[in-house]
Amino acid sequence: MPRTTVRLDENDDALLGELAADHGGRSGAIRAAIRSLAAERHRMDELSAFVATWDAEVGPVDQAEVAAMVERYGL
Repeated sequence: MPRTTVRLDENDDALLGELAADHGGRSGAIRAAIRSLAAERHRMDELSAFVATWDAEVGPVDQAEVAAMVERYGL
């Protein structure tokens, strides 16, 4: 398995220590974090593609409608 060295400041090291117990150790916590970040990136890429398709097919989102939804749903 490849190895990578990561330099952490004291705060990040403490956070890693907190997460380690939930993920089977420090390496497990780092792997979980990498997977989580990758999944988030993939979701954002898919959302961007969806919005681009929407814009092409329907037109851009109306900012007044967005503001109304934010108000209505407390976003």
